[in-house]
Amino acid sequence: MVEPTKTESSVTQRLLRYGPVVLWTGLILFASTQGFSAGNTSRIIRPLLLWLFPDIGETEIASVHLITRKAAHFIEYAVLAFLARRAFITSSRVFIQQHWLALSLLIVIAVSLVDEIHQSFVPSRTGSMYDSAIDIAGGLTTLLILKFYLQRRNARTDH
Repeated sequence: MVEPTKTESSVTQRLLRYGPVVLWTGLILFASTQGFSAGNTSRIIRPLLLWLFPDIGETEIASVHLITRKAAHFIEYAVLAFLARRAFITSSRVFIQQHWLALSLLIVIAVSLVDEIHQSFVPSRTGSMYDSAIDIAGGLTTLLILKFYLQRRNARTDH
């Protein structure tokens, strides 16, 4: 069996490290297409709600649909932040390891802004700074939870 060279090993490690971040970003951008517009997602959410709650009114359906869509924003960027953090803390570069929180947040902000700008060009979508704020809140919440968890875990192991 042939051993991989240092360069091949390094490329494989980078793909394993950053590949999930790139793939998840692609999924986020794919979700900002016309196929995931409110009109299309209501075709799934509305019948499901009517099946679960036959007496639900249109106002309640609209509210649940809105909350579901906003929760999706929060969660998809929470996942992006988690994947970015995972990539950065395992980096071979000390600077990246030490600044994982800021770099991860930068990725979240950049993808969020690109996502909303992209949506402003899709006929059935609208770009919204409010959605971008929800995106960033999802990413930042995850990053802060991870930071405080790690600090607490490290404090316990030091004593």
